[in-house]
Amino acid sequence: MPERPKHSPSRPSWRCPVCGILWPCSAAKLRLLGEYREDRPGLLSHLAKLGEAAEAELIRLNPGVARPDLTLRFVGWAETR
Repeated sequence: MPERPKHSPSRPSWRCPVCGILWPCSAAKLRLLGEYREDRPGLLSHLAKLGEAAEAELIRLNPGVARPDLTLRFVGWAETR
């Protein structure tokens, strides 16, 4: 059986190669929530690091454009409510 495509970020654009939307897409969020089910602080730390990497890569990809604020995109959705 062929392997299902992963909803992992395509770098340096940080879009989902399967959905084509900004990563993390809905499928990636569900997968991450499952993987970090028992470790919300670990998930938030992981997402913050990915957000920092995305910010650096997007700045290099788009020089002269205002620095993006990716906090909500990467971490906001996963914060406990």
